[in-house]
Amino acid sequence: MTSSLHFFRSSIGKKIIMAITGFIWFGFVIMHMLGNLQIYQGPEKLNAYAKFLKDLGPLLWVARGGLFVAFFGHVAVAILLKRQNASARPVSYSKESTIQASKASTTMFYSGLLLLTFLIYHLLHFTLGVTNPDHSSHEYLLKNGDSVHDVYAMVILGFQQPSIAIAYIVFMFFLALHFSHALGSMLQTIGIAAPKHHPTLQKIATTLAIIVFIGNTSMPLSILLGLVK
Repeated sequence: MTSSLHFFRSSIGKKIIMAITGFIWFGFVIMHMLGNLQIYQGPEKLNAYAKFLKDLGPLLWVARGGLFVAFFGHVAVAILLKRQNASARPVSYSKESTIQASKASTTMFYSGLLLLTFLIYHLLHFTLGVTNPDHSSHEYLLKNGDSVHDVYAMVILGFQQPSIAIAYIVFMFFLALHFSHALGSMLQTIGIAAPKHHPTLQKIATTLAIIVFIGNTSMPLSILLGLVK
């Protein structure tokens, strides 16, 4: 018990928790993006996919609960690490060696808080239908005869509004920025490769972040430009 508490209180323990929860959310973002990209296959495909997820029932809520714990655990540990690093930082740091690290840390922390704001808005918009209830009022009849919530129409109506589409694109930029730095750091934290491979890991992380950015922004951009109707 004591050793476990010592692990969670230590800097390396917190970084490992950050890495694990970060990987969970990166995996979710990839799967979420792949699912949403079915919008290019038309309303039948996307609405059938949404029904499949809804039909998971309790399993879906267990997954949502796990993601909730992982996300807020990630945020809480990030805040603790920032406070710990600020209180432990010696005054005698050399200026040149710390400027880059402090900028990266600051960017990560505040982009993380910005993404928390985005997540809350995203849930209020597309999941709970609070911000734009008119977007969630449509039904769709699948080919098998099931009447389902028209997720396709909801997404189209949402991203046809320039303010919403542009806001999502901006948020996706900060998500990619966060991932590009975080993935490399997480891989280094869990010791997946020797230090000499860290530049390669960073290139892989940046490439994955760019893929996520292109995939996620293609949807609001295509709808805003009228390419998907």
